[in-house]
Amino acid sequence: MTTHLVWFRADLRLHDNLALAAACRDTQATVLALFIATPEQWKQHHMSPRQASLIQFSLNELQQKLAEKGIPLLVREVADFAASVDELKNVCAEHQVSQLFYNYQYEINERQRDALMEKTLKGVVCQGFDDSVMLAPGSVMTGDRQMYKVFTPFKNAYLKRLKEGLPECVRAPSVREKVSSPVEQAIKLSYPQTPFDPALFPADEKSAIAQLRHFCQQRAAEYEAKRDFPAIEGTSRLSACLTVGLLSPRQCLHRLLAECPEALEGGAGAVWLNELIWREFYRHLMTFYPKLCRFKPFIAWTDKVQWQSDPEKLAAWQQGKTGYPIVDAAMRQLNETGWMHNRLRMIVASFLVKDLLIDWREGERYFMSQLIDGDLAANNGGWQWAASTGTDAAPYFRIFNPTTQGEKFDKEGDFIRQWLPELKAISGKAIHTPWQWADKEGRTLDYPRPIVDHKQARLETLAAYEAARKA
Repeated sequence: MTTHLVWFRADLRLHDNLALAAACRDTQATVLALFIATPEQWKQHHMSPRQASLIQFSLNELQQKLAEKGIPLLVREVADFAASVDELKNVCAEHQVSQLFYNYQYEINERQRDALMEKTLKGVVCQGFDDSVMLAPGSVMTGDRQMYKVFTPFKNAYLKRLKEGLPECVRAPSVREKVSSPVEQAIKLSYPQTPFDPALFPADEKSAIAQLRHFCQQRAAEYEAKRDFPAIEGTSRLSACLTVGLLSPRQCLHRLLAECPEALEGGAGAVWLNELIWREFYRHLMTFYPKLCRFKPFIAWTDKVQWQSDPEKLAAWQQGKTGYPIVDAAMRQLNETGWMHNRLRMIVASFLVKDLLIDWREGERYFMSQLIDGDLAANNGGWQWAASTGTDAAPYFRIFNPTTQGEKFDKEGDFIRQWLPELKAISGKAIHTPWQWADKEGRTLDYPRPIVDHKQARLETLAAYEAARKA
């Protein structure tokens, strides 16, 4: 009897899972599934406790759904990626596995692990799949076969490829002949965990698909108009589902086009499609430029910027106590929920780097340690964009004013009041400059004064970047 093993990683779903579908095509084969937890590796990668909690919840759901298909899910726990290869070898030997199926991961440590796996497994046919992307890295290139370094031409080439033919979704596997016994033992990971709110983040495949459908039907067409305003529910909140693999980007593409058929041509839904393509761009970049996984800037001269080492200001930023209400409300949303609205991610990143002149890598690491949707490619890409160190970066002289950003995107302060209850007494737009209001009214606030003067900080940042550019 032939035995196929599916190694699940960041793809915790049955529908449109390329590795799982390929493993199940031979109806006579016995199919096993495996997940290997690597808590020490996760710690090195700053995985957030909320993401670990989401993975544990999703694994329990996946185990149940696979059992209903007649596919047992084995869960093993070892320290790191190197040990996971040894464990995989043991599982293959124990169950006489002839073929291994898995979906590629593009980060450098993961690619090194998979290269070691293919060397180590003797007599096992290894088959990998480009499952976490719509189009595989290397399939969208310039005319001289180079990776695009700027997003807009990449997007145009990408859309051209999609119009030539959409990537297909594959069905969930049919029930195998031998149905396994019901699952009795719950999966428990040893990694530290913080509870997340399943009302905010779908934690199983069925809920994720339902939320995708609802977003595409009800909100995708209005996404462009509403996405920048954190006080309203204008985004999809599907990023965590994509990160752990409860959804595939192909499912997102097909559902979007089912509800917004003009999205490929720039019509309704095009701006959300644009966000999916940004996600692809950062994944493709990471494949071609592994240094991005090693905390290296894309633009080399920016590594000469003389960053300020200021633990007190860094802590104030992390805790949401900078004295700039939109920044502080955003950071408290992150710390409380494990998620932050995308416009706010840009605002707080700009503040850390361009107002406090603190190394963007401090922010990148802190985000990963908190985000339920922490994804190395997207997080690194976003931080390098904000810090003007990456491809397609905002020019270094483009610096967000945190006060005017708040006035523009949270005009009446509704979002700020939600997360900064100490400012609730301030009505209307005055909430964006609370100390001006307090001094005028003769009131005392339980809220810090600004830890930096934006105008002065802007001049110092410009000087620091100029000096690095000329060095």
